[in-house]
Amino acid sequence: MTWRERGISPLKMSLIGIVLFVVAAYFIFTKALPFTHHYTFSAVVRNSNLLEPGSPVRIGGVTVGKVDSTGPYRNTKLAVVSMQLDDTSQEIHSDATIAIRPRLFLEGNFYVQLAPGTPSAPALRDGGTIPLAHTTDPVQLDQVLDALPSGIRTRLQQTLRGLGQAFDTKPTAAQDRQLAQAVRGLTGGQALNRTYNTSVGALRDSGIDSQALTGPHGTALSKAVAGFAKASAGLTRANNQLGPLIDNFNTTLAATAAQQQSLREVVALLAPTANKADAAFTSLSNAFPASDRFSSELANGLPQLQAAIAAGYPWIAQAGPLLSKSELTRLLRELRPASGSLATLTDEELKFLPAINNFDMCMTGVFLPTVNIPVKDGSLSSNTPNYQEFFQALTAMAGASSGSDGNGGLLRLWASGGPFAVESGQTNYYGRIDTGDGKLPAKPEATRPAFPNRVPPLNRTVPCYKDPIPNVNGPASVGPADGSDPNGSPPALPNDPTGKITP
Repeated sequence: MTWRERGISPLKMSLIGIVLFVVAAYFIFTKALPFTHHYTFSAVVRNSNLLEPGSPVRIGGVTVGKVDSTGPYRNTKLAVVSMQLDDTSQEIHSDATIAIRPRLFLEGNFYVQLAPGTPSAPALRDGGTIPLAHTTDPVQLDQVLDALPSGIRTRLQQTLRGLGQAFDTKPTAAQDRQLAQAVRGLTGGQALNRTYNTSVGALRDSGIDSQALTGPHGTALSKAVAGFAKASAGLTRANNQLGPLIDNFNTTLAATAAQQQSLREVVALLAPTANKADAAFTSLSNAFPASDRFSSELANGLPQLQAAIAAGYPWIAQAGPLLSKSELTRLLRELRPASGSLATLTDEELKFLPAINNFDMCMTGVFLPTVNIPVKDGSLSSNTPNYQEFFQALTAMAGASSGSDGNGGLLRLWASGGPFAVESGQTNYYGRIDTGDGKLPAKPEATRPAFPNRVPPLNRTVPCYKDPIPNVNGPASVGPADGSDPNGSPPALPNDPTGKITP
């Protein structure tokens, strides 16, 4: 039975074949499922090297995505690399960094090493870009060779030719007897090809181990080697002390062996001691975060320790004679009369310290918070802490009173005159207590800010630090908080039948 007899025409069969071909081509070239979303981002680099679409993107040696495309970055000599992550659960932050690294010799090409960034940084949005400052490029072989002198490059060429001959030359019979049975009679290149059967898994695991060995920032191994070098140098300098140290250690072990019965008794008591130590270990575990912070701060200061010790040697040389027995004897003899006064001072300090402590609590808990509150004055508010506004007023007053005559300084105030008299409070005018007055064309409504008619009561029986922070914007002040006009108009004072307004 033919396809036509089954009811399927050649046209339908052709369309079905084309659809199957398109689907197969899509899976072959994209290697991705259709209608699925991938987290994509790009990075600006100086040179995309040999990256190509499909090059892996790895985090800690594990492939998590691939390179989508590479190309020039706008109208610059830089390049941009577009990537996508298959694992959308991996969050990338705005301080993420990438490094273009060469792959293993057998893998070829390059890959992108991605560090996701710190959790405290904001997340990098889908389609975001990692800036040039967070990317690094590998050093190319031609850049390394250009830095070598011509003589070294010549010897390098000879070395490479010798290496090629070694890979392409079969061993002699004498050499074959020293080789494993699996590679006898093979050239170096053929024997190396035999290792490919097992090298893929070994090299992949070695790559992961290498990434872990160098640490997340790639500097752990170099720091460890540098520290080992310093330790070795210190042991070399202390070579003369190592011999006596080993002898003393041997003596200590011999003495320990002689007390083996006592050691057995101690071991028998270890079990109850371990039970009691459990609570202590719990407390110690709770203290580890603080200890970790202390260790971090201490580690930051260790590089300066050697310089500090070196700087202390001259001081020690001078302090030695000063702390000698003869100098200390004379010093104590001179200090003997002051000892009695020092004891009296110490006794008085015990009375003074509580008082100064109450003063400090008053300053930090009441006074300083108060002077940092902005005073609301309607439309004239400066929105600055009141202590700053006070000093600004002093500056303005100093400018207003800059003139003087034979009687001294003058404070110049503008007044147009009028039927309404205004009196100020009492002032010290050239040594006498007096009040100032003036005439205004319109009757004043209020002072700004409000000025009380009497001094607030002062209670000396309550310590200052127990007082609450005063409400400088309370009912007695000018502004919306006291119930006045929200547009900033001050509350009006009662009418004064005498025609004078006394704030």
